[in-house]
Amino acid sequence: MSKVIALANQKGGTGKTTTAVNLGIGLARQGKKVLLVDSDAQGNLTDSLGYQEPDNLPVSLASVLTKIMTEEPYEANEGILHHAEGVDLMPGNIELSAIEVSLVNTMSRETILRTYINTVKDRYDYVLIDCMPSLGMMTINALAAADSVIIPVQAHYLPAKGMTQLLQTIARVRRQINPRLTIDGVLLTMVDNRTNFAKDISFVLRRDYGDKLRVFQAEIPLSIRAAETSAQGKSIYAFDPNGIAAKAYQAFTKEVQDIGEKRRAKQHQADLGR
Repeated sequence: MSKVIALANQKGGTGKTTTAVNLGIGLARQGKKVLLVDSDAQGNLTDSLGYQEPDNLPVSLASVLTKIMTEEPYEANEGILHHAEGVDLMPGNIELSAIEVSLVNTMSRETILRTYINTVKDRYDYVLIDCMPSLGMMTINALAAADSVIIPVQAHYLPAKGMTQLLQTIARVRRQINPRLTIDGVLLTMVDNRTNFAKDISFVLRRDYGDKLRVFQAEIPLSIRAAETSAQGKSIYAFDPNGIAAKAYQAFTKEVQDIGEKRRAKQHQADLGR
């Protein structure tokens, strides 16, 4: 049974794309089949996996979504790229900006991405959607398509206000479009453990939100090596396998996998009870 996870935060620079890459490849290293979906018009996920001219790719997520909106046929594996570290990628590029505008006048506009995900997800154990840094129509589509959300939060500022807005949007999507949507948790990123400020933010986040939702035990440290991986088109495991960031992403991947296994076991029990 496949699990679809959206990585979302309307604030940019939270390590969302780096987390998508390293979680996806971390799961692939555990023998899981993983599809990464770049739903951001900036194409940062595509770029981070070594496809440095995403706007020049002949087929992208925008191409497939256009076919769905115009009811043209498409192949399930159309446009999917294969990365050397064992993950598949549905690339994103600037054409998604036009899609976001077009969706406003499209029937079933919140579920166009879900239509695509439903055609491919049975081939994978995990589908990870890297969202735009906004709460626009593409992010709503990602939340409508997902089983759960992971929220990466930068530990350099108090995230309460932005978190509240995102949580309200997730709750609205759950009520109106996707009742099965859950929040897997909040991931603290770019944590500078040398400063009391980062420790204070970790404490405040766990105090204010810990009773409402999971704050992952793993925290991703501030690491120049992790930032450099994007330019290399590799994961932290290939670039700096023994570094602190690789160990942190490994621990985070295990937490995500444990959540996935519990969900599968629960679903299995529910199926047996029918």
